[in-house]
Amino acid sequence: MDERGAMAEQERGADSPSEFNVFIKTLSGKTFGIPVSLDTSVRELKDKLNAQDPSLLPEAGRLIYASTQLEDDQTLRYYRVKPESSLYHLRRLRGGGAGLEVPEFFSQGAVYQGSMTEEALESAEERYHKVKLGSLPWKKCGCTREVLPEVMPEITLDALEVCTVYRAQLWGPGVFQCCITGLGFEVNSAATITYGYATWNSHLSEAGQEMWVPAGPLFHIEAQPGVVEAVHLPHFICLAGDVDTSLCSIAHFKSGQMALEKPARVISFSAVLEKPNFSLLGVLWRKLRSTLNSIPVHSLVLIFHQLRAADTTLHLYLIPDDKSDAYCLQAIEEQENSWNSKFIPKPPPCNQLFFGCTYRVASTNSVEIMPEAHFPFCYKSPKEQQLFLEIYIKDMAEEVGLLMTDTRDDTVVWRASLRPGDIAVPASASKALSGAAFMKKHKTKLCSRMMQLSTILLHLRDANVINSDEEEEVYSQGMRQRKNQFLLELVEKKGLEAQEQLYQVLLRKDPCLISDLEKCTS
Repeated sequence: MDERGAMAEQERGADSPSEFNVFIKTLSGKTFGIPVSLDTSVRELKDKLNAQDPSLLPEAGRLIYASTQLEDDQTLRYYRVKPESSLYHLRRLRGGGAGLEVPEFFSQGAVYQGSMTEEALESAEERYHKVKLGSLPWKKCGCTREVLPEVMPEITLDALEVCTVYRAQLWGPGVFQCCITGLGFEVNSAATITYGYATWNSHLSEAGQEMWVPAGPLFHIEAQPGVVEAVHLPHFICLAGDVDTSLCSIAHFKSGQMALEKPARVISFSAVLEKPNFSLLGVLWRKLRSTLNSIPVHSLVLIFHQLRAADTTLHLYLIPDDKSDAYCLQAIEEQENSWNSKFIPKPPPCNQLFFGCTYRVASTNSVEIMPEAHFPFCYKSPKEQQLFLEIYIKDMAEEVGLLMTDTRDDTVVWRASLRPGDIAVPASASKALSGAAFMKKHKTKLCSRMMQLSTILLHLRDANVINSDEEEEVYSQGMRQRKNQFLLELVEKKGLEAQEQLYQVLLRKDPCLISDLEKCTS
Protein backbone atom coordinates (compact mmCIF):
# COMPACT_ATOMS: atom_id res chain seq x y z
CA MET A 1 0.00 0.00 0.00
CA ASP A 2 1.42 3.40 -0.90
CA GLU A 3 1.82 6.26 1.56
CA ARG A 4 -1.42 7.99 0.57
CA GLY A 5 -3.39 4.76 1.00
CA ALA A 6 -1.80 4.07 4.37
CA MET A 7 -2.70 7.54 5.59
CA ALA A 8 -6.24 7.07 4.34
CA GLU A 9 -6.52 3.80 6.26
CA GLN A 10 -5.25 5.47 9.42
CA GLU A 11 -7.94 8.09 9.05
CA ARG A 12 -10.73 5.56 8.47
CA GLY A 13 -11.86 5.89 12.07
CA ALA A 14 -11.49 9.65 12.23
CA ASP A 15 -14.48 11.83 12.97
CA SER A 16 -16.25 12.15 9.61
CA PRO A 17 -19.97 11.93 8.97
CA SER A 18 -21.09 8.71 7.29
CA GLU A 19 -22.69 10.82 4.57
CA PHE A 20 -21.92 14.38 3.62
CA ASN A 21 -22.00 16.73 0.65
CA VAL A 22 -19.22 17.66 -1.74
CA PHE A 23 -19.54 20.39 -4.33
CA ILE A 24 -18.49 19.85 -7.93
CA LYS A 25 -17.80 23.00 -9.89
CA THR A 26 -17.72 23.09 -13.68
CA LEU A 27 -15.90 25.66 -15.78
CA SER A 28 -19.20 27.10 -16.95
CA GLY A 29 -19.96 28.26 -13.42
CA LYS A 30 -22.36 25.48 -12.41
CA THR A 31 -22.03 23.99 -8.93
CA PHE A 32 -23.58 20.66 -7.95
CA GLY A 33 -24.02 19.51 -4.36
CA ILE A 34 -23.72 15.73 -4.24
CA PRO A 35 -24.25 13.43 -1.20
CA VAL A 36 -21.36 10.97 -0.75
CA SER A 37 -19.48 8.97 1.87
CA LEU A 38 -15.77 8.38 2.24
CA ASP A 39 -16.24 4.98 0.62
CA THR A 40 -17.88 6.42 -2.50
CA SER A 41 -15.70 5.68 -5.50
CA VAL A 42 -14.73 8.38 -7.96
CA ARG A 43 -16.67 6.59 -10.67
CA GLU A 44 -19.78 6.52 -8.45
CA LEU A 45 -19.35 10.23 -7.84
CA LYS A 46 -19.19 10.83 -11.61
CA ASP A 47 -22.37 8.76 -12.04
CA LYS A 48 -24.14 10.90 -9.42
CA LEU A 49 -22.98 14.04 -11.21
CA ASN A 50 -24.28 12.64 -14.49
CA ALA A 51 -27.66 11.97 -12.85
CA GLN A 52 -27.91 15.70 -12.05
CA ASP A 53 -26.62 16.86 -15.43
CA PRO A 54 -26.82 14.29 -18.27
CA SER A 55 -24.40 16.35 -20.38
CA LEU A 56 -21.56 15.57 -17.93
CA LEU A 57 -20.79 12.04 -19.04
CA PRO A 58 -18.60 10.00 -16.63
CA GLU A 59 -16.23 8.81 -19.33
CA ALA A 60 -15.89 12.29 -20.83
CA GLY A 61 -14.79 14.16 -17.72
CA ARG A 62 -12.13 14.33 -15.05
CA LEU A 63 -12.42 15.34 -11.42
CA ILE A 64 -9.72 17.40 -9.71
CA TYR A 65 -9.25 17.73 -5.95
CA ALA A 66 -6.30 19.43 -4.23
CA SER A 67 -4.49 19.67 -7.59
CA THR A 68 -4.78 15.91 -8.13
CA GLN A 69 -6.69 14.07 -10.81
CA LEU A 70 -8.95 11.47 -9.20
CA GLU A 71 -8.85 7.95 -10.62
CA ASP A 72 -12.17 6.16 -11.15
CA ASP A 73 -11.33 3.06 -9.12
CA GLN A 74 -10.22 4.93 -5.98
CA THR A 75 -12.46 6.13 -3.15
CA LEU A 76 -12.87 9.59 -1.70
CA ARG A 77 -11.25 8.27 1.47
CA TYR A 78 -8.11 7.47 -0.53
CA TYR A 79 -7.87 11.11 -1.61
CA ARG A 80 -8.79 12.37 1.89
CA VAL A 81 -11.74 14.36 0.57
CA LYS A 82 -13.26 16.41 3.36
CA PRO A 83 -16.96 17.22 3.90
CA GLU A 84 -18.14 20.33 2.03
CA SER A 85 -15.04 20.24 -0.18
CA SER A 86 -15.05 21.62 -3.70
CA LEU A 87 -13.96 19.46 -6.61
CA TYR A 88 -13.50 20.66 -10.17
CA HIS A 89 -14.83 19.00 -13.30
CA LEU A 90 -12.85 19.18 -16.55
CA ARG A 91 -14.18 17.91 -19.84
CA ARG A 92 -12.22 16.28 -22.61
CA LEU A 93 -12.44 18.34 -25.78
CA ARG A 94 -12.59 17.47 -29.44
CA GLY A 95 -11.26 20.02 -31.92
CA GLY A 96 -11.22 20.10 -35.70
CA GLY A 97 -11.75 16.83 -37.51
CA ALA A 98 -9.12 14.72 -35.78
CA GLY A 99 -10.83 14.07 -32.46
CA LEU A 100 -8.18 15.82 -30.41
CA GLU A 101 -8.41 15.18 -26.69
CA VAL A 102 -7.52 17.81 -24.14
CA PRO A 103 -3.74 17.57 -23.67
CA GLU A 104 -2.57 15.75 -20.58
CA PHE A 105 -1.74 18.99 -18.80
CA PHE A 106 -5.46 19.46 -18.12
CA SER A 107 -5.17 16.56 -15.68
CA GLN A 108 -2.46 18.19 -13.62
CA GLY A 109 -4.89 20.03 -11.34
CA ALA A 110 -6.84 23.05 -12.42
CA VAL A 111 -8.87 25.67 -10.64
CA TYR A 112 -10.72 28.08 -12.93
CA GLN A 113 -12.25 31.25 -11.64
CA GLY A 114 -12.95 34.72 -12.91
CA SER A 115 -13.52 35.42 -16.56
CA MET A 116 -12.35 32.18 -18.22
CA THR A 117 -15.55 30.17 -18.54
CA GLU A 118 -15.69 26.57 -19.75
CA GLU A 119 -17.03 27.54 -23.16
CA ALA A 120 -14.44 30.27 -23.61
CA LEU A 121 -11.62 27.90 -22.74
CA GLU A 122 -13.00 25.07 -24.87
CA SER A 123 -13.64 27.43 -27.74
CA ALA A 124 -10.15 28.92 -27.61
CA GLU A 125 -8.50 25.50 -27.40
CA GLU A 126 -10.70 24.05 -30.14
CA ARG A 127 -10.00 26.95 -32.45
CA TYR A 128 -6.29 26.77 -31.63
CA HIS A 129 -6.25 23.17 -32.83
CA LYS A 130 -8.46 23.85 -35.84
CA VAL A 131 -6.13 26.60 -37.02
CA LYS A 132 -3.13 24.31 -36.74
CA LEU A 133 -4.52 21.01 -37.98
CA GLY A 134 -2.50 19.58 -40.81
CA SER A 135 -0.19 22.56 -41.34
CA LEU A 136 2.02 23.37 -38.38
CA PRO A 137 4.30 26.29 -39.30
CA TRP A 138 7.14 25.16 -37.02
CA LYS A 139 6.96 21.67 -38.50
CA LYS A 140 7.77 23.19 -41.89
CA CYS A 141 10.58 25.41 -40.64
CA GLY A 142 12.05 22.73 -38.37
CA CYS A 143 11.51 24.47 -35.02
CA THR A 144 10.52 22.09 -32.21
CA ARG A 145 9.09 22.90 -28.82
CA GLU A 146 10.91 22.09 -25.61
CA VAL A 147 8.90 19.38 -23.86
CA LEU A 148 8.40 20.20 -20.18
CA PRO A 149 5.93 18.85 -17.60
CA GLU A 150 2.95 21.17 -17.85
CA VAL A 151 0.88 22.55 -14.99
CA MET A 152 -2.52 24.20 -15.00
CA PRO A 153 -2.55 27.35 -12.87
CA GLU A 154 -5.36 28.71 -10.77
CA ILE A 155 -6.99 31.52 -12.75
CA THR A 156 -8.49 34.48 -10.89
CA LEU A 157 -8.97 38.22 -11.30
CA ASP A 158 -6.92 40.88 -9.56
CA ALA A 159 -8.26 42.97 -6.68
CA LEU A 160 -9.86 45.43 -9.11
CA GLU A 161 -11.42 42.54 -11.07
CA VAL A 162 -9.81 43.85 -14.25
CA CYS A 163 -6.75 41.73 -15.04
CA THR A 164 -6.40 37.95 -15.20
CA VAL A 165 -3.98 36.52 -12.62
CA TYR A 166 -2.41 33.05 -12.83
CA ARG A 167 -1.14 31.20 -9.77
CA ALA A 168 0.89 28.01 -10.22
CA GLN A 169 1.37 25.67 -7.26
CA LEU A 170 4.60 23.72 -7.82
CA TRP A 171 4.85 20.91 -5.31
CA GLY A 172 8.57 20.15 -5.48
CA PRO A 173 11.85 20.71 -7.35
CA GLY A 174 11.85 20.36 -11.12
CA VAL A 175 11.13 22.18 -14.37
CA PHE A 176 7.51 23.06 -15.16
CA GLN A 177 5.66 24.98 -17.86
CA CYS A 178 2.36 26.84 -17.58
CA CYS A 179 0.02 25.35 -20.15
CA ILE A 180 -1.81 28.67 -20.68
CA THR A 181 1.00 31.22 -20.98
CA GLY A 182 4.00 29.08 -21.95
CA LEU A 183 6.06 30.41 -19.04
CA GLY A 184 8.49 27.80 -17.72
CA PHE A 185 10.05 27.66 -14.26
CA GLU A 186 12.94 25.65 -12.87
CA VAL A 187 12.52 25.52 -9.10
CA ASN A 188 14.63 24.00 -6.33
CA SER A 189 11.73 23.37 -3.95
CA ALA A 190 7.97 23.70 -3.66
CA ALA A 191 6.84 27.14 -4.80
CA THR A 192 3.83 29.33 -5.46
CA ILE A 193 4.35 31.59 -8.47
CA THR A 194 1.92 34.34 -9.45
CA TYR A 195 2.01 35.99 -12.88
CA GLY A 196 0.01 37.82 -15.49
CA TYR A 197 0.30 39.74 -18.75
CA ALA A 198 1.44 43.34 -19.00
CA THR A 199 1.56 45.57 -22.10
CA TRP A 200 4.82 46.56 -23.75
CA ASN A 201 3.46 49.96 -24.80
CA SER A 202 2.94 50.90 -21.14
CA HIS A 203 6.56 50.19 -20.19
CA LEU A 204 8.85 50.27 -23.23
CA SER A 205 9.73 53.90 -23.94
CA GLU A 206 9.52 55.46 -27.38
CA ALA A 207 13.32 55.43 -27.54
CA GLY A 208 13.26 51.76 -26.54
CA GLN A 209 10.74 50.99 -29.26
CA GLU A 210 13.10 52.52 -31.80
CA MET A 211 15.86 50.10 -30.77
CA TRP A 212 13.95 46.97 -29.76
CA VAL A 213 10.99 44.91 -30.99
CA PRO A 214 8.98 42.78 -28.54
CA ALA A 215 9.57 39.11 -29.35
CA GLY A 216 7.07 37.66 -26.89
CA PRO A 217 4.63 38.65 -24.15
CA LEU A 218 5.62 40.86 -21.22
CA PHE A 219 4.89 39.23 -17.87
CA HIS A 220 4.53 40.46 -14.33
CA ILE A 221 5.91 37.65 -12.13
CA GLU A 222 6.08 37.20 -8.35
CA ALA A 223 7.79 34.33 -6.53
CA GLN A 224 9.56 33.59 -3.26
CA PRO A 225 13.20 34.77 -3.36
CA GLY A 226 15.76 32.10 -4.19
CA VAL A 227 13.28 29.40 -5.21
CA VAL A 228 13.32 29.87 -8.99
CA GLU A 229 16.63 28.81 -10.56
CA ALA A 230 15.60 29.79 -14.10
CA VAL A 231 12.62 31.13 -16.00
CA HIS A 232 11.78 30.13 -19.60
CA LEU A 233 10.23 33.18 -21.29
CA PRO A 234 8.24 32.42 -24.46
CA HIS A 235 9.10 34.06 -27.78
CA PHE A 236 7.76 33.68 -31.33
CA ILE A 237 10.93 34.30 -33.40
CA CYS A 238 11.58 31.47 -35.85
CA LEU A 239 15.17 30.32 -35.28
CA ALA A 240 15.37 28.24 -38.45
CA GLY A 241 18.15 29.40 -40.76
CA ASP A 242 20.76 32.00 -39.82
CA VAL A 243 18.90 34.00 -37.18
CA ASP A 244 21.34 35.85 -34.92
CA THR A 245 20.33 34.93 -31.35
CA SER A 246 22.85 37.41 -29.95
CA LEU A 247 20.25 40.07 -30.78
CA CYS A 248 18.00 38.59 -28.08
CA SER A 249 17.82 40.20 -24.64
CA ILE A 250 15.54 39.95 -21.62
CA ALA A 251 13.93 43.21 -20.58
CA HIS A 252 13.64 43.61 -16.81
CA PHE A 253 11.50 46.55 -15.67
CA LYS A 254 11.71 47.73 -12.08
CA SER A 255 10.62 51.10 -10.68
CA GLY A 256 9.91 52.29 -14.20
CA GLN A 257 13.45 51.60 -15.40
CA MET A 258 14.44 48.97 -17.95
CA ALA A 259 17.53 46.82 -17.52
CA LEU A 260 18.67 44.35 -20.16
CA GLU A 261 19.95 40.88 -19.34
CA LYS A 262 21.41 38.27 -21.64
CA PRO A 263 19.63 34.91 -21.59
CA ALA A 264 21.66 31.82 -20.70
CA ARG A 265 20.38 30.26 -23.92
CA VAL A 266 17.83 30.92 -26.66
CA ILE A 267 15.93 27.94 -28.00
CA SER A 268 12.89 27.50 -30.21
CA PHE A 269 9.94 29.26 -28.55
CA SER A 270 11.71 30.37 -25.34
CA ALA A 271 14.66 32.26 -23.89
CA VAL A 272 16.09 31.00 -20.59
CA LEU A 273 17.12 33.45 -17.88
CA GLU A 274 18.98 31.99 -14.91
CA LYS A 275 18.82 33.32 -11.33
CA PRO A 276 16.08 35.80 -12.26
CA ASN A 277 14.96 38.79 -10.24
CA PHE A 278 11.25 39.07 -10.75
CA SER A 279 9.04 42.00 -11.62
CA LEU A 280 8.29 42.65 -15.31
CA LEU A 281 10.13 40.34 -17.73
CA GLY A 282 9.88 39.78 -21.48
CA VAL A 283 11.93 38.90 -24.56
CA LEU A 284 13.17 41.69 -26.84
CA TRP A 285 14.98 41.48 -30.19
CA ARG A 286 17.45 44.16 -31.16
CA LYS A 287 16.53 46.15 -34.27
CA LEU A 288 19.28 46.47 -36.83
CA ARG A 289 18.62 48.35 -40.02
CA SER A 290 20.07 45.50 -42.04
CA THR A 291 18.27 42.69 -40.22
CA LEU A 292 14.93 43.98 -38.97
CA ASN A 293 13.07 42.65 -41.97
CA SER A 294 15.01 39.35 -41.99
CA ILE A 295 13.80 38.05 -38.62
CA PRO A 296 11.09 35.46 -39.30
CA VAL A 297 8.13 35.14 -36.94
CA HIS A 298 5.81 32.19 -36.35
CA SER A 299 2.33 33.43 -37.20
CA LEU A 300 -1.35 32.60 -37.60
CA VAL A 301 -4.16 34.01 -39.76
CA LEU A 302 -7.63 34.09 -38.17
CA ILE A 303 -10.91 34.82 -39.95
CA PHE A 304 -14.25 35.62 -38.31
CA HIS A 305 -17.59 36.08 -40.05
CA GLN A 306 -19.69 38.85 -38.48
CA LEU A 307 -23.13 37.28 -38.65
CA ARG A 308 -25.29 40.35 -38.18
CA ALA A 309 -23.30 42.69 -40.42
CA ALA A 310 -24.39 43.56 -43.95
CA ASP A 311 -24.11 40.80 -46.56
CA THR A 312 -20.83 38.96 -45.86
CA THR A 313 -18.45 40.85 -43.56
CA LEU A 314 -15.24 39.17 -42.45
CA HIS A 315 -12.54 40.18 -39.97
CA LEU A 316 -9.00 38.96 -40.74
CA TYR A 317 -6.34 38.93 -38.00
CA LEU A 318 -2.61 38.33 -38.36
CA ILE A 319 -1.02 37.43 -35.03
CA PRO A 320 2.27 35.94 -33.84
CA ASP A 321 2.05 32.26 -32.97
CA ASP A 322 3.50 31.55 -29.55
CA LYS A 323 2.46 29.43 -26.59
CA SER A 324 0.33 32.24 -25.18
CA ASP A 325 -1.85 32.51 -28.27
CA ALA A 326 -4.57 30.33 -26.71
CA TYR A 327 -5.10 33.29 -24.37
CA CYS A 328 -4.80 35.73 -27.28
CA LEU A 329 -7.31 33.66 -29.25
CA GLN A 330 -9.67 33.80 -26.29
CA ALA A 331 -9.38 37.60 -26.12
CA ILE A 332 -10.01 37.94 -29.86
CA GLU A 333 -12.88 35.48 -29.70
CA GLU A 334 -14.54 37.29 -26.80
CA GLN A 335 -14.37 40.53 -28.78
CA GLU A 336 -15.76 38.83 -31.88
CA ASN A 337 -18.48 37.13 -29.84
CA SER A 338 -19.62 40.54 -28.66
CA TRP A 339 -20.10 41.33 -32.36
CA ASN A 340 -21.90 38.01 -32.91
CA SER A 341 -19.20 36.48 -35.10
CA LYS A 342 -18.43 32.94 -36.24
CA PHE A 343 -14.87 31.60 -36.49
CA ILE A 344 -13.86 30.20 -39.91
CA PRO A 345 -10.84 27.86 -39.57
CA LYS A 346 -8.27 28.22 -42.36
CA PRO A 347 -4.63 27.06 -42.68
CA PRO A 348 -1.75 29.14 -41.26
CA PRO A 349 0.73 30.96 -43.54
CA CYS A 350 2.60 28.79 -46.03
CA ASN A 351 5.76 30.93 -45.79
CA GLN A 352 7.49 32.78 -42.98
CA LEU A 353 6.35 36.27 -42.07
CA PHE A 354 8.51 39.09 -40.77
CA PHE A 355 7.94 41.82 -38.23
CA GLY A 356 8.22 45.31 -39.64
CA CYS A 357 6.99 44.19 -43.05
CA THR A 358 3.73 45.06 -44.73
CA TYR A 359 1.52 42.41 -46.30
CA ARG A 360 -1.10 42.90 -48.97
CA VAL A 361 -4.42 41.03 -48.85
CA ALA A 362 -6.12 40.49 -52.19
CA SER A 363 -8.97 38.42 -53.61
CA THR A 364 -9.76 36.54 -56.80
CA ASN A 365 -13.20 38.18 -56.77
CA SER A 366 -14.44 41.70 -56.30
CA VAL A 367 -14.37 42.41 -52.57
CA GLU A 368 -13.90 45.53 -50.46
CA ILE A 369 -11.03 45.50 -47.94
CA MET A 370 -10.93 48.18 -45.25
CA PRO A 371 -9.33 50.31 -44.02
CA GLU A 372 -6.91 49.27 -46.78
CA ALA A 373 -5.50 46.09 -48.24
CA HIS A 374 -2.04 46.68 -46.76
CA PHE A 375 -1.52 45.06 -43.36
CA PRO A 376 1.53 46.04 -41.25
CA PHE A 377 2.65 43.05 -39.17
CA CYS A 378 3.38 44.16 -35.62
CA TYR A 379 3.05 42.78 -32.12
CA LYS A 380 0.15 43.60 -29.82
CA SER A 381 0.12 42.34 -26.25
CA PRO A 382 -2.67 39.85 -25.45
CA LYS A 383 -4.36 42.55 -23.35
CA GLU A 384 -4.46 45.04 -26.25
CA GLN A 385 -6.93 45.36 -29.11
CA GLN A 386 -5.58 43.27 -31.99
CA LEU A 387 -5.44 44.78 -35.48
CA PHE A 388 -7.70 43.35 -38.17
CA LEU A 389 -8.83 43.97 -41.73
CA GLU A 390 -12.52 44.10 -42.64
CA ILE A 391 -13.38 42.21 -45.82
CA TYR A 392 -16.79 42.93 -47.35
CA ILE A 393 -18.35 40.60 -49.96
CA LYS A 394 -21.65 41.79 -51.39
CA ASP A 395 -22.69 38.53 -53.06
CA MET A 396 -21.21 35.29 -51.71
CA ALA A 397 -22.73 33.11 -54.41
CA GLU A 398 -19.52 31.34 -55.35
CA GLU A 399 -16.07 30.54 -53.98
CA VAL A 400 -13.84 33.50 -53.13
CA GLY A 401 -10.05 33.14 -53.03
CA LEU A 402 -7.97 35.16 -50.59
CA LEU A 403 -4.22 35.53 -50.66
CA MET A 404 -1.61 37.50 -48.76
CA THR A 405 1.63 38.65 -50.34
CA ASP A 406 4.83 40.25 -49.05
CA THR A 407 4.90 43.78 -50.48
CA ARG A 408 8.71 43.67 -50.79
CA ASP A 409 8.82 40.97 -53.46
CA ASP A 410 5.20 39.88 -54.05
CA THR A 411 5.89 36.45 -52.54
CA VAL A 412 2.65 34.67 -51.63
CA VAL A 413 2.79 33.89 -47.90
CA TRP A 414 -0.79 32.71 -47.34
CA ARG A 415 -3.78 31.67 -49.41
CA ALA A 416 -7.24 30.32 -48.61
CA SER A 417 -10.58 29.70 -50.28
CA LEU A 418 -13.86 30.87 -48.81
CA ARG A 419 -16.86 28.86 -49.89
CA PRO A 420 -20.57 29.64 -49.41
CA GLY A 421 -20.74 26.84 -46.85
CA ASP A 422 -18.04 28.54 -44.74
CA ILE A 423 -20.23 31.55 -44.18
CA ALA A 424 -23.63 29.82 -43.89
CA VAL A 425 -25.54 31.71 -41.23
CA PRO A 426 -27.24 29.64 -38.52
CA ALA A 427 -31.01 29.90 -38.75
CA SER A 428 -31.17 31.23 -35.22
CA ALA A 429 -28.89 34.13 -36.17
CA SER A 430 -30.69 35.09 -39.36
CA LYS A 431 -34.01 36.09 -37.84
CA ALA A 432 -35.06 39.67 -38.08
CA LEU A 433 -36.13 40.01 -34.46
CA SER A 434 -33.98 42.33 -32.38
CA GLY A 435 -33.05 41.37 -28.85
CA ALA A 436 -35.72 43.64 -27.40
CA ALA A 437 -38.44 42.25 -29.66
CA PHE A 438 -37.37 38.69 -28.91
CA MET A 439 -37.41 39.27 -25.13
CA LYS A 440 -40.85 40.87 -25.27
CA LYS A 441 -42.35 38.13 -27.44
CA HIS A 442 -40.96 35.19 -25.46
CA LYS A 443 -40.70 36.57 -21.92
CA THR A 444 -43.10 34.03 -20.37
CA LYS A 445 -41.32 31.04 -21.90
CA LEU A 446 -37.92 32.46 -21.03
CA CYS A 447 -38.96 32.67 -17.39
CA SER A 448 -39.60 28.94 -17.30
CA ARG A 449 -36.96 27.67 -19.73
CA MET A 450 -33.89 29.88 -19.35
CA MET A 451 -30.99 27.84 -17.88
CA GLN A 452 -27.29 28.43 -17.05
CA LEU A 453 -28.19 31.50 -15.02
CA SER A 454 -24.77 31.82 -13.37
CA THR A 455 -23.03 31.85 -16.77
CA ILE A 456 -25.53 34.38 -18.16
CA LEU A 457 -25.01 36.66 -15.17
CA LEU A 458 -21.23 36.39 -15.50
CA HIS A 459 -21.34 37.53 -19.13
CA LEU A 460 -23.79 40.35 -18.40
CA ARG A 461 -21.57 41.56 -15.59
CA ASP A 462 -18.45 41.38 -17.77
CA ALA A 463 -20.32 43.43 -20.40
CA ASN A 464 -21.26 46.00 -17.72
CA VAL A 465 -24.97 45.34 -18.26
CA ILE A 466 -25.43 44.55 -14.56
CA ASN A 467 -23.28 45.15 -11.49
CA SER A 468 -22.41 42.82 -8.62
CA ASP A 469 -25.21 44.16 -6.40
CA GLU A 470 -27.80 43.49 -9.10
CA GLU A 471 -26.34 40.03 -9.61
CA GLU A 472 -26.82 39.30 -5.90
CA GLU A 473 -30.39 40.57 -6.15
CA VAL A 474 -31.10 38.07 -8.91
CA TYR A 475 -29.65 35.21 -6.85
CA SER A 476 -31.76 36.21 -3.83
CA GLN A 477 -35.07 35.70 -5.64
CA GLY A 478 -35.61 32.09 -4.60
CA MET A 479 -36.85 29.67 -7.27
CA ARG A 480 -35.23 29.63 -10.72
CA GLN A 481 -38.36 30.89 -12.50
CA ARG A 482 -38.54 33.88 -10.18
CA LYS A 483 -34.81 34.58 -10.71
CA ASN A 484 -35.31 34.50 -14.47
CA GLN A 485 -38.30 36.82 -14.27
CA PHE A 486 -36.42 39.29 -12.09
CA LEU A 487 -33.43 39.28 -14.49
CA LEU A 488 -35.62 39.82 -17.56
CA GLU A 489 -37.42 42.74 -15.91
CA LEU A 490 -34.12 44.21 -14.76
CA VAL A 491 -32.63 44.05 -18.25
CA GLU A 492 -35.84 45.41 -19.78
CA LYS A 493 -35.57 48.50 -17.58
CA LYS A 494 -32.00 49.07 -18.78
CA GLY A 495 -33.05 49.55 -22.39
CA LEU A 496 -32.60 48.14 -25.87
CA GLU A 497 -28.82 47.67 -25.72
CA ALA A 498 -29.04 45.62 -22.52
CA GLN A 499 -31.76 43.43 -24.02
CA GLU A 500 -29.65 42.89 -27.12
CA GLN A 501 -26.71 41.86 -24.92
CA LEU A 502 -28.85 39.30 -23.10
CA TYR A 503 -30.15 37.99 -26.40
CA GLN A 504 -26.59 37.56 -27.70
CA VAL A 505 -25.56 35.68 -24.54
CA LEU A 506 -28.51 33.32 -24.93
CA LEU A 507 -27.72 32.89 -28.62
CA ARG A 508 -24.23 31.68 -27.72
CA LYS A 509 -24.99 29.75 -24.56
CA ASP A 510 -28.33 28.13 -25.38
CA PRO A 511 -28.83 28.23 -29.17
CA CYS A 512 -31.34 25.35 -29.00
CA LEU A 513 -33.62 27.41 -26.78
CA ILE A 514 -33.34 30.41 -29.09
CA SER A 515 -34.04 28.23 -32.12
CA ASP A 516 -37.09 26.64 -30.48
CA LEU A 517 -38.57 29.98 -29.45
CA GLU A 518 -37.90 31.64 -32.79
CA LYS A 519 -39.85 28.86 -34.51
CA CYS A 520 -42.91 29.97 -32.59
CA THR A 521 -45.21 32.09 -34.71
CA SER A 522 -47.64 33.08 -32.02
